[in-house]
Amino acid sequence: MSDEIRYDGRVAVITGAGGGLGKTYALELARRGAQVVVNDLGGAADGTGGGSSMADQVVKEISEAGGTAVANYDSVATPEGGEAIIQTALDNFEKVDIVINNAGILRDASFAKLEPQNLEIVIDVHLKGAFFVSQPAFRVMKQNGYGRFLFTASAAGIFGNFGQTNYGAAKMGLVGLSNVLAIEGAKYDIKSNVIAPVATTRLTKELFGPIADKLDPECVTPLSCFLVSEACQLSHEVFSVGGGRFARIFVGLAPGWSAGLDAKPSIEEVAAHMDQIRDTEGFIVPGSIADEMKALAAMMKE
Repeated sequence: MSDEIRYDGRVAVITGAGGGLGKTYALELARRGAQVVVNDLGGAADGTGGGSSMADQVVKEISEAGGTAVANYDSVATPEGGEAIIQTALDNFEKVDIVINNAGILRDASFAKLEPQNLEIVIDVHLKGAFFVSQPAFRVMKQNGYGRFLFTASAAGIFGNFGQTNYGAAKMGLVGLSNVLAIEGAKYDIKSNVIAPVATTRLTKELFGPIADKLDPECVTPLSCFLVSEACQLSHEVFSVGGGRFARIFVGLAPGWSAGLDAKPSIEEVAAHMDQIRDTEGFIVPGSIADEMKALAAMMKE
C-alpha cells in the first residue's frame, strides 16, 4: 500500500462546493488535513437565486468532523467575485495552494433555439468564472512557488452533446485555459489538469436515467483529489472519470500530408490526400504549440 496522501498545511478553494462533486472534494480534502474555502452561491441549477445555507452546511460538517473550513458566497461570474473568493482564503489562511473550479449551471437548448442570454450566463459561470477565480490564485501561487489547479470540463464539450452548444463551448474553453496555465505555471511548480466527470448531481440527475444510481459523485473524488495533491506531478492532462472508471483523454496530432516546401496545393490535391491527412498512425500528443511547430518543421525538411 502506498503512503497516505495528505494535504496538511495546504489551503484549498473549491467553487460550487455546497453540493454534488464540490462537496465531496471539500469533505475529503478537509479530512486529509487541508484548510478549505467552501464557495457556493447557493442558487438553483440554472443559476438563479442564492443563499448561504449550502456552503454553511458543508462547513458545519467539516468542523464537526474536526476539520477546518470557512464559507464564501460570492459569484464566480465577475472579476470582483473571483477576487473575493481568493481573498477569503488569504484573510483566513494567508495563502492558497489548490483551486478546484467546479461551479456550474445549465441552460440547455438546441442551437437554433438558444437565447443569447443563455449563452452569456453559461460562459460567465463556467469559463469566465474559472478565469476570474484562478487568476488571483495563480498570482499567489507564483509568489509561493507551488500550486494545483483542477478544471471541470465535460464530454459535452470534448466530444459533443445535443442541446448543449453553450455548455459545450464553455467546457472546451476550460481545456484551453488549463493547457496554458500548465505551461505558464511549470517553472513555479504549478500543475493544471482537467476532468470530464460523469456523475449524478442536481445538474445531471435527469440525464442518466436507469444508470444514475451507478454514477455516484464519490467515484470522481479520488482522481480529483489526487490531481490537486503534492504527490501529483502530472500537468496539462485531461481525464474522463465516472462510475469507477478512470481514463486519459488527449488531443493528438497526426503526421499528415505535405505538398512540399514551396508547393501551393490545389483544393483537389487536398481532397485527394484526405485519407492520409486523417490517418492517425504515428500521432503525437503535443505538450504545447511548440511541438506542433517542430512537427511542421520536420516535414518541411523532408
